[in-house]
Amino acid sequence: MKRRNFLVGMGAAFLAGCKEIGDSKWFGALVDTAESWHRGVHRTLGVSRIAMAPEYDRSEVSPFFRGNGTQEVGKEDYNAHRDAGFVDWRVTVSGLVDTPLELSMEDIRALPQRTQVTRHDCVEGWSAIGEWTGPQLSRILEMAGVQEGANYVIFRCADTLNGADYYESCDMDDAMHPQTIVAHLLNGEPLPERNGAPLRLRLERQLGYKHPKYLTGIELVASLDDIEGGKGGYWEDRSGYQWYAGI
Repeated sequence: MKRRNFLVGMGAAFLAGCKEIGDSKWFGALVDTAESWHRGVHRTLGVSRIAMAPEYDRSEVSPFFRGNGTQEVGKEDYNAHRDAGFVDWRVTVSGLVDTPLELSMEDIRALPQRTQVTRHDCVEGWSAIGEWTGPQLSRILEMAGVQEGANYVIFRCADTLNGADYYESCDMDDAMHPQTIVAHLLNGEPLPERNGAPLRLRLERQLGYKHPKYLTGIELVASLDDIEGGKGGYWEDRSGYQWYAGI
């Protein structure tokens, strides 16, 4: 927990200033090196597919689970889906798979469900505990059939920030982890828009910006190099956030 709070605090301090340092080449190289070391230590110490993030009792759920980043998508097609209860919402599974999928909300709800009470840590320094429910991402990927050479999973989203579509990614270890779920319920109720309705990824062993909201697509790829800015996520491409944000 001390290490988790240290990482959150360091992220908040970075966001609060230090632009001149953050823009320097040597600092960027230092961050990249630290990220590789951080991920390597996690793997070496056994933070692998079977190591679980802490789970809490339902009585510890926060009274209000705040939103962050995009809280209103503000697009006509999204608003139409929202107002209709997302009955026609679809999430695609594509890329290096044997059988591309297009899943409705009914399909998502028909899959075996996992419910977990976990703590969400934001890089800005706040935390909240929530109960999340949805199918494990691993089950969805198994349905599609993961092809040899698939190393990463890209998550496409309905929201845009500063004119660019939001996206995130993770490696296959985190994708197949039992606590990585495609959540559609928060505290037993459909996700509010501020928290990512109708679907958001829960990547419980990483900081909050690695939990993309408003999911529209899941894509398996061999490399991140040719995806958007090549660093694996919206914030990673633009603001120096680490791609691997393990806690």
